[in-house]
Amino acid sequence: MRLGLSLGYQTAWSTPADHLALAQEADRLGYSVVWAAEAYGSDSPSMLAWMAGQTERIDIGSAVMQIPARTPAMTAMTAATIDTLSGGRFRLGLGVSGPQVSEGWHGVRFGKPLARTREYVDIVKLAVARKEVTYDGEFYTLPLPDGPGKALRLGFHPPREHIPIYLAAVGPKNLELAGEIADGWLAVFYAPEYAQEQLAPVTAGRAKAGKELAGFDVVPSVPVVVGDDVDSCAELVRWYAALYVGGMGSRQQNFYNQLATRMGYGDAAREVQELYLAKRQRDAAAAVPLEFIDRTSLLGPKERIAERMRQYAEAGVTTLSVTLFVADRDSGVQTLRTVAEALDLSGVGE
Repeated sequence: MRLGLSLGYQTAWSTPADHLALAQEADRLGYSVVWAAEAYGSDSPSMLAWMAGQTERIDIGSAVMQIPARTPAMTAMTAATIDTLSGGRFRLGLGVSGPQVSEGWHGVRFGKPLARTREYVDIVKLAVARKEVTYDGEFYTLPLPDGPGKALRLGFHPPREHIPIYLAAVGPKNLELAGEIADGWLAVFYAPEYAQEQLAPVTAGRAKAGKELAGFDVVPSVPVVVGDDVDSCAELVRWYAALYVGGMGSRQQNFYNQLATRMGYGDAAREVQELYLAKRQRDAAAAVPLEFIDRTSLLGPKERIAERMRQYAEAGVTTLSVTLFVADRDSGVQTLRTVAEALDLSGVGE
């Protein structure tokens, strides 16, 4: 099992300089990849291109580049460019986002996200491989049949004809699609105790493509808080869990709430959502079960984190990407070092 670092996106309490310092420390420590995200603030390609020129060995990945934000050809151009700038270190993580961002921010209808994702990935692969891009799908037709456009191919030679593609997936059908058409899966709220239920559709997707699960990168983003007391560590993750389970989406369509329900936390998930949507965020955070937080995070002293890492490795994780819940840059650097030490202690590192 390898280590990754999930930086997220820029917030009121982070700066690009902070994220760069953490990426550089992860690079020095031998982490395999650093991921940057986007929602409706900072974009991931800009951050990654900036970090590519200031790191040496670590892969840089988008987690994610939003599918409704760009045409597939634009995504292929961006991916090929960053891969060139980084010397072949780019990983392309894609996701459809959710209906609120897709329709409210990008003005793109959210309907049929699986079919759209399949067509999108098809075109990205064609373009990155420098093949002539022609496509006749439900959502994308290239070139348009009734105008002056003509079939084109990527106008320069990137270092690789295939850039690893990852899908951010939560629901069973999307997990199966990830297994079928992608090289890896970007997971959230991944619990070793529930891993087989989530990996089953991924395995089914691999089988549809004539492949096995071996060689497929399972990459959960896992909150980490180092400290002596597990309960105190969990308190730092409560607000994050409540935001996703309670407030990320509508009452009718919240993928993370549905995931928590499938994991056996249905009653708690409903309560957290009711409280969050009633603008009682503090109460919503308090209602998130400690067991749910503990199962989906790395909490406590180094030795406990090392034992938990063994469980993640046994549950099929190949790249464990940590999300730092820390007060400042120095604490983040120290946490990265402790996590690396824990991996050595666990005996499951590559």
